[in-house]
Amino acid sequence: MVKRSLQGSVTGIQEAKKAFAHKGWTQDNLAFEVNLKTRQPIWRFFTGRPVERHIFIEICSVLSLNWREIAANPPEEFPESKELGAEFLDIDALVQQVRSQRFEKIEDQWGTLQLLDISRPVKIDDIYIDVNILEEIANLQWLEFADLQNFTSKEFDRFGLGEVSQTQIAGISAVKTYSKLRVLGKPGAGKTTFLQYLAIQCNRGRFAANRVAIFVTLRDFADESRKAGELHLLNYICKEFLTSGISDASVIETLLLEGRVLLLLDGLDEVLEQQSNAVVNEIRRLSEKYEKNMFVVTCRTGAKASSLRRFTDVEMAPFTSEQIAAFAHKWFTKLTKTNVYQGLEQAVEFTLKLDLPENLQFRRLVVNPLFLHLACWVFDQQNKFPTQKAAFYKQCLDLLLIKWDETKAIERDEVYQGFLLPQKLKLLSQIASTTFEQGNYFFEQRLVEQYIGDYIRDLPNASTEPEELQLDSEGVLKAIELQHGLLAERVRGIFSFSYLTFQEYLTARQIVANHNLQALEQPLERLVSHITQPRWREIFLLTVAMLRSADFLVQLMKQEIDALVAEDPYLQKFLTWASQKSFVPLPQPAAIRAFYLALARTPHLINPPFALACILDQSIFLDAALDKLVMECTIDSKSNFGNALVCNDALSNALAIVQDTGLHQALQQLKDLLPDPKQSKERFQTWWQISFPAWMEQLKAMLAKHRNIQHYWHFSPEQQQVLQQYYYANQLLIDCLNSNCQLTDVVRQEIEASLFLPIKELSQREWQGL
Repeated sequence: MVKRSLQGSVTGIQEAKKAFAHKGWTQDNLAFEVNLKTRQPIWRFFTGRPVERHIFIEICSVLSLNWREIAANPPEEFPESKELGAEFLDIDALVQQVRSQRFEKIEDQWGTLQLLDISRPVKIDDIYIDVNILEEIANLQWLEFADLQNFTSKEFDRFGLGEVSQTQIAGISAVKTYSKLRVLGKPGAGKTTFLQYLAIQCNRGRFAANRVAIFVTLRDFADESRKAGELHLLNYICKEFLTSGISDASVIETLLLEGRVLLLLDGLDEVLEQQSNAVVNEIRRLSEKYEKNMFVVTCRTGAKASSLRRFTDVEMAPFTSEQIAAFAHKWFTKLTKTNVYQGLEQAVEFTLKLDLPENLQFRRLVVNPLFLHLACWVFDQQNKFPTQKAAFYKQCLDLLLIKWDETKAIERDEVYQGFLLPQKLKLLSQIASTTFEQGNYFFEQRLVEQYIGDYIRDLPNASTEPEELQLDSEGVLKAIELQHGLLAERVRGIFSFSYLTFQEYLTARQIVANHNLQALEQPLERLVSHITQPRWREIFLLTVAMLRSADFLVQLMKQEIDALVAEDPYLQKFLTWASQKSFVPLPQPAAIRAFYLALARTPHLINPPFALACILDQSIFLDAALDKLVMECTIDSKSNFGNALVCNDALSNALAIVQDTGLHQALQQLKDLLPDPKQSKERFQTWWQISFPAWMEQLKAMLAKHRNIQHYWHFSPEQQQVLQQYYYANQLLIDCLNSNCQLTDVVRQEIEASLFLPIKELSQREWQGL
């Protein structure tokens, strides 16, 4: 007969005291954590006196110690479970005994994670981040399609995914609030990890300390039931308890009847369709028979149709900036081979670079823990985010379309009619490009089903019956949403891609899908027609990077850009002036032309232009300083002493760097004409009203004479808009050239040399064969 009490060994008590000191608790704190009404057993434990067995084990559990290593002469095994039931008539004692008997099994089974591309198991404590829950499910709302048509990309991120505006609560708070909870979420959102965390926290007495955690993978339950020929969840749990030495089913029955179980049911969507209803009914039956217990079920969002009576549906919230930073901190300090200090530095660098504008597309994806892990892994390998973004997006898609289910050994119903990965990508690319071309981030369910139907109709042996084709289209859409999470129902009957990045990547993929240049011409020409539209920017960058040769595309872009201003004589005159200003012996004439284009605009396109001027030469820096002088002096036409001081300081700065004697003398004369701010306010205001306009005209004339800086450019609103588009499109072209795309040196050099040139000079270059 195994003794009913345990006491610590001398070395065991020393280890326990170290762990206790590390916690920083008092004995009263520890008694509370162990669910004791008095600290007397705690005192007995630390003084080496006998303590009831279940209390001894629970104290060790709370201190994260192995009770067998702490106890003096620990028993080899526990009594049989029938003795367990007879011995403990007190339900609290029964809970503690069952938990202690199952403690190591729960820790071993659910205390670690197997992360993609990480060769070893990872302790859940090393990587887990507290998750948030959305209590309002976006796709249960009713909205008209017209309400979503004019959404920008930023609004897309805020609407139901990405940077959500809905109220979020801590995941563990949701479990405390709702005794029957179904947690929905996209693939990789962290649903299973959240359940594992709940199991471990309960097992350690830090959450639901008066309950026993039971974790069931519903896919395994369904598979076992299919082999056994019966579907009975309670029997399945009893068999699982046998592995912990608890063979008496009355123990589990007692716990359930007393409401002392935290039942965690993972992966309802992973059950095959033919068993799904039966599994749902079994969960419903158990939850209604033993309603005093806590139930948490996880399921992918696309499988929400299976109703669980009296369960509250919530959804996993995307990671916030704070959660992303916390995850990166754990990832780089716990999962890499570097020391903690280096890991911290890497985590900070990861977070800082993620917030850079050029990494916005990565930022949109890593609100999903799966993609965040992948981004950390890639960053650790390269110490930067990949410049070839398309390769990273392809990895993410491969995860969702194939690897994620394979990693979890999930068997899916054959909804896709045998689609292979290339066929899935082709279908998704067609949907992405069609909707993006139409300017739609959101699209009605009937339309996307039509796109799917059009694709299926062209497959070999496809049905031509309209009703059967419609059913097949509905099934494929459901499969894409449920299995991959790539398409999501944002509100009732209205879908979108779950991440805008995937819609952009698949649109670019559709453009480059042709295998020869002749077939590529038409899609590339259509793409170039969107060169002035900012929402197409990412499509250009992805397309130019994915092409085997980008020569033809960048040449088309250059032709389209030059055509924007080709027919306006006034704009051509303006470009000619900017070109003349660039005739200096410097290696970057295109950059200089861009500088002067910005310098002549009001408001300036480059702000401030000094940033570029400083890397050119003193002459250009002087022009920037003189332009700033004019801007400062005309910033406010009202007379005040502040304006006089600003003008005076700007003139002094310009005089300090002027080397031309005539210009220096002219500027000094203008400075001498400024009124003394110390004179009376009346005299100052009189000068400002009478003399200031003429003074400004003298300044402009002097700058035009000595520096060819002309401030009389008067652009119409239409011309201002064209110039803005022209400048934006040139910047996009430059970004494409700098994107590590495949370009021949001849094409690259020609485009770089001819940026911002007027048509006349472009024609001359062509005539001269440059």
